[in-house]
Amino acid sequence: MHNLGFALDGAWQVLLAGLALGAGLPIVFALGIRSLAWGAGATTVSDTPGPVRPLGTILGYTLFAVVVVGVLLGLTFIVASGFGYKLDFTHVYPTLIEK
Repeated sequence: MHNLGFALDGAWQVLLAGLALGAGLPIVFALGIRSLAWGAGATTVSDTPGPVRPLGTILGYTLFAVVVVGVLLGLTFIVASGFGYKLDFTHVYPTLIEK
């Protein structure tokens, strides 16, 4: 019975990682596009633009930066494992250590 608990615990971890990395980054990217449109004053599909909102533009670029950091960390993980290193998050920032 303990093995089933271990399997379900591992399955939940894989599911959460898959949602965060698989669907999470495209959702954050889509929110960045939407906030850029909101920041530019696009409220509806019409010819009259709304007021310009700088907060939406800042939020959009911040969300794009989160996506870029996620993609770069993923690439770093793949390349580091090919060279015999491991990506470690013991400190606040990621570091490469030998396996």
